[in-house]
Amino acid sequence: MTKNNYRQMIKIAAALVIALISVFVLAKYATSPEFHAKTIQSLDEKKKTVMELTAASVAASTAVTMIPGETATPIAEKLADLSSYFLIVLCAIYLEKYLLTITGFAAFQILIPAACLLYVIGLFRKKEIYRQFVVKLTVFAIAIAAVIPAGVKVADMIEATYESSINSTLASAKEATEEIEENTEESGGVWDKFVGAIKDGVSGIVTKVETVLNNFIESLAVMIVTSCLIPILVLLFFVWFTKMILGIQIPLPKKLPAVGTRKRNSNKSESL
Repeated sequence: MTKNNYRQMIKIAAALVIALISVFVLAKYATSPEFHAKTIQSLDEKKKTVMELTAASVAASTAVTMIPGETATPIAEKLADLSSYFLIVLCAIYLEKYLLTITGFAAFQILIPAACLLYVIGLFRKKEIYRQFVVKLTVFAIAIAAVIPAGVKVADMIEATYESSINSTLASAKEATEEIEENTEESGGVWDKFVGAIKDGVSGIVTKVETVLNNFIESLAVMIVTSCLIPILVLLFFVWFTKMILGIQIPLPKKLPAVGTRKRNSNKSESL
């Protein structure tokens, strides 16, 4: 066995070992809930917050409909509409949770072994394009495995700033709902008979509910940014970074001279 053949056998064995480690070790950890415990816990807490906001907006909308007259009707409709937007955020959180293990499986069970296979093929074909594809697949595998945890980490940093605001929204919504329900019970449910007597009270409640609605809109904006936009932006960043650093340029054959040019050159040679 020559020295070059010996080196090639070592390279093939190393690629095989890396592929086996990726499939039987790294893939096991990357798809394990225990490995992603902190990320899953963060997503569960976010899911709980969204569900609380949804329940609070529905309860507040139902309570606002008890206020006499048409003054608070638009507010009740807006509060009811918010629940559908919170549902979109909830779906995005569930999608992140599922992709957390799926991307790990794709990275270490499929892409890394495929890169190792291309590396071995490249040893025999001896073409630069195979080495470039190996590097690209490897970096892309690492990128998709890291995109969800990185997105959740960035989202947590933003949510930490608005955590007190979201808690304040839930508290004020609960307070306004209870106040409306208490006033309804005290008036026997027939508020129209008492509008003149409690006009100022109703006006104050409407103002408070308007503030609650504004707080809900702010909380919804935060949840949409952290649960929907941040993961997309992080993914786009990884794609852009991979494309910029590891963009593959497939070598093309040099341009051949035109047929007419070759023919003229041939005729010129014959004349000489």
